[in-house]
Amino acid sequence: MQVILREDIFNLGFKDEVVTVKPGYGRNYLIPQGKAIMATPSAIKMLEENLRQRAHKLEKIKADAQAVAAKLEGVSLTIGAKASAAGKIFGSVTNIQVAEELAKQGIEIDRKSIYIKDAVKELGSYKAIARLHKEVSVEIPFEVVAE
Repeated sequence: MQVILREDIFNLGFKDEVVTVKPGYGRNYLIPQGKAIMATPSAIKMLEENLRQRAHKLEKIKADAQAVAAKLEGVSLTIGAKASAAGKIFGSVTNIQVAEELAKQGIEIDRKSIYIKDAVKELGSYKAIARLHKEVSVEIPFEVVAE
């Protein structure tokens, strides 16, 4: 089943892409949640026309994402967390804490665009990936220290 995505979905695709999904996933989740629409021939024609008309806006969005990526190049974060004597964190560090630390440094990024590969449950150094645009992503190193 082919659908046109209406928003970015991690591990599936980006907004305004035509992707193939299993029928149940499309009918039962993506379409009812408003995350996608059916990829009918008329919908694909409308999408192509909209993309053609918005081409200059998309270039500006990409340029803005590259500017934010340039700001993020030298950034290193330190996140404090309550931890045991053995170095285990009570809870875990998530993309929300990374976004808050970036906001403290004056860089506003939507928390939904920040991905941490593995669960952060111990003190140490880790990397998060900020996907600012479908062609622009930046690794953000951060260190988790005991409060």
